[in-house]
Amino acid sequence: MLIVMQLPNSRTEADGSAVVRVLSLNIRSMRDDTAALARVISACAPDLVLLQEAPRFFRWRKKLARLASASDLVILTGGGTAAGPAVLCSLRATVERTEDVLLPLTPGLHRRGFATAVVRFGRARLGVLACHLSLDKNERYAQSGALLGRLAGMGVRHAIAGGDLNEGPEGPAFQRLAGTLQDGWATAPWGGEHTFPARAPRRRIDALLATEGVEILGCGVPRELPGVTEEDLR
Repeated sequence: MLIVMQLPNSRTEADGSAVVRVLSLNIRSMRDDTAALARVISACAPDLVLLQEAPRFFRWRKKLARLASASDLVILTGGGTAAGPAVLCSLRATVERTEDVLLPLTPGLHRRGFATAVVRFGRARLGVLACHLSLDKNERYAQSGALLGRLAGMGVRHAIAGGDLNEGPEGPAFQRLAGTLQDGWATAPWGGEHTFPARAPRRRIDALLATEGVEILGCGVPRELPGVTEEDLR
């Protein structure tokens, strides 16, 4: 499922601040309709796309590059080197640095990681982190702490993190994150709330989060996008 921050058109203000459109999306290793994925991404007109379950194995870079190109974006970081999370960006972003982080591996569980970057929109610097937390509650809680530590160590005043948290707002990992960061939906709800399961959403297990000082203008699941059908969103 997906979340989009509903913002005015992207722009940079005279005072150096910037309006940035951010999309978070689980692409299920691109096993579904790639053209539909590209339609959804393009319709949201994002500056940054935080992906979960990006291709990780054979020719993963080529597959991810194909999706980025079809969406008029470029690969910023992540994918196989981050164990799934990835970030795409528009040409509006100036890249300062990127880093993919592999988290400690728990035997019997999937490897997890973070795709991170620092970008600039005009004079505005922004830290970015894409994640997909564990299905195991104890590992997930530990990963939420690692996420906060990673954001704090990025050396930027403003940062965003987004992805599939694999638990709802009542969960301990989610609450740990929301205790330090702004929860986009709780701060400025727009559109739909629930993100899971895809065909009949009844829970919100995904989030876009931001540090203090980032003004969230709207966050939620889009109900109508130009050129996109309900089937495209599933």
